[in-house]
Amino acid sequence: MWVCRALCRARAPAQLGQRLLPESSWRRPAAAPFSASAEPSRVRALVYGHHGDPAKVVDFMDDPLCSSPLGNYGLLPQLPAVGGNEGVGQVIAVGSSVTGVKPGDWVIPANPGLGTWRTEAVFGEEELITVPSDIPLQSAATLSVNPCTAYRVLMDFERLRPGDSVIQNASNSAVGQAVIQIAAALGLRTINVLRDRPDLQKLTDRLKNLGADHVVTEEELRKPEMRSFFKDVPQPRLALNCVGGKSATELLRHLAPGGTMVTYGGMAKQPVIASVSQLIFKDLKLRGFWLSQWKKDHSPDQFKELILTLCALIRRGQLTAPACSEVPLQDYPCALEASTQPFVSSKQILTM
Repeated sequence: MWVCRALCRARAPAQLGQRLLPESSWRRPAAAPFSASAEPSRVRALVYGHHGDPAKVVDFMDDPLCSSPLGNYGLLPQLPAVGGNEGVGQVIAVGSSVTGVKPGDWVIPANPGLGTWRTEAVFGEEELITVPSDIPLQSAATLSVNPCTAYRVLMDFERLRPGDSVIQNASNSAVGQAVIQIAAALGLRTINVLRDRPDLQKLTDRLKNLGADHVVTEEELRKPEMRSFFKDVPQPRLALNCVGGKSATELLRHLAPGGTMVTYGGMAKQPVIASVSQLIFKDLKLRGFWLSQWKKDHSPDQFKELILTLCALIRRGQLTAPACSEVPLQDYPCALEASTQPFVSSKQILTM
């Protein structure tokens, strides 16, 4: 459960970045409106008291049902803290002055650092955004970060028209999967780069089923044969980089003159390197994107509009949740371990 201060009380789920409510938990409670003076109940939560390896610092414990200061992605939260930036919850009670949400509403975090790896919480209504309850639970649980990032990087840096190409690395990531689907809905072609792996054909087929036009490996992208590939496929005007290092260098090499590479992640933990000739003679542009900063620069209503735009794509069947594995909250060590394994394309969703 989650709760919204002033106050509203909501049932919630949790995940390593996203979460999901089990169907059995979605019962509208017949409870009196939540009161701040009521005796706090106890909830189960994944809490960390210091920073480090999640497998070593995260504990499963009781947590008081009360409002608490928020941490922020990009900043260190006050410790101890409840983990989790994403998820979907159901409001089960509200205070008398709450007008933005009502019992039964589905809600997602308005900002990062909400601490969603817990069964119940108390939040101010301004900390939550209502989402339609007619979309799949997994889509709602994974909505507030990755699809938003995908939509904004496609829309904010180049004026792309149907038929234009976009190239991206980390194409099997949650953002990458959303980019494929949103681009297809916009009539854009995607060139999707993957690391070579044992299940490459299976993953390639899955991405093409999502709408990917082309799937190539990092090794194939470096080969001279790619020149003939771009005789039949328009050179991309937009590159999306979530890796850095040599992978980012290859994206830049294949960008059309005047094109833009947007970096939104750094999985390789290596710098982005651009040659002088690329900047001078091809006039390539290097940009960065951080959703938290975008939200600081835009109003809450603009973020809500973005969420509703994505919900419309979901309803039309043009945007689905990334591949997910549901893990009961008490089995969180399994989810933590799976999230650190190489070549794992499935999001770990904690259910409760």
